[in-house]
Amino acid sequence: MSTVYVDPTCDERERLARLYAGDLLVFNPRPSSVALCEFAREMIEEAFAPFDPLTAQDNMPVEEWVSRFAPLKPAFIHHPRTKGLVRDVLLEAGCDTESTYMDVPRLRGVTSDGYLTSGVGYAHHPHRDTWYSAPMAQLNWWLPIYPFETTSSMAFHPRYWDEGVKNRSASFNYYEWNAVGRKDASKHITADTRKQPKAEEDVELDPQVRLVCDVGGIILFSAAQLHSTVPNTSGRARFSIDFRTVDLADLQAGRSAPNVDSAPTGTSLRDFVRTSDQAPMPDDVVARYDTGGDPDADAAVLVFRPTTSGSST
Repeated sequence: MSTVYVDPTCDERERLARLYAGDLLVFNPRPSSVALCEFAREMIEEAFAPFDPLTAQDNMPVEEWVSRFAPLKPAFIHHPRTKGLVRDVLLEAGCDTESTYMDVPRLRGVTSDGYLTSGVGYAHHPHRDTWYSAPMAQLNWWLPIYPFETTSSMAFHPRYWDEGVKNRSASFNYYEWNAVGRKDASKHITADTRKQPKAEEDVELDPQVRLVCDVGGIILFSAAQLHSTVPNTSGRARFSIDFRTVDLADLQAGRSAPNVDSAPTGTSLRDFVRTSDQAPMPDDVVARYDTGGDPDADAAVLVFRPTTSGSST
């Protein structure tokens, strides 16, 4: 059973232990997280001008919506301010910047009422990020950029924290995903045919936990949590930021959430850099977790580098 903690006052080591045990953490808005969301909101509103981004889908065909949002995603990643703002969030949260490694933040847009559910507006099926070659010690940080409702949130499925789900993760290779799946996201508008590690059995969505926080609030959870996108019926798009962290000391010691059903190949650990100085993940740590992949294959892309021309992030 998962416990939801709001603004926990524990130290970082206890916080990591709770997340590895399946608990969910919610933080109220703080200056650093509000600044990150305000910066993203400025970029979104410029991209969708003169329309309100939350209802822009009512004023344009879906192809135009994609053409506006697709290049915005990598532009947000590449902007010189973005990583600094994420670093500020981690500092204010009390993370050890020498041991905490971060990846780039992703900008997400989930439209309403089935307008766009694939590609750059993908509505995630029930999944664990660990099915996508994330390490079991990965933590996910999620922040809403605009107010949202339970009808446009994400859902956690705590029954499956310690219960496996038959899935396709064994056929998922992270380097192939970097080479093809992420790059081609903007091409998928009416349907999403990318090879993804979905469940191969019916998943009982209830009981489920939906968390709603204010703009600039943070929902923090383990990459091993089974979660999904709630079908958005709010009439407004939901825009959010998410990024991931890993703790080097935990990677070296083997501390993490339990693995009940994840079996992908390759690893996303090369995506992470040290918070303090952007140094890459040590090669020996990557090698320890790079199970079953073929990083030397001709088609392998070890680290995805989005371009500002509209590739997925």
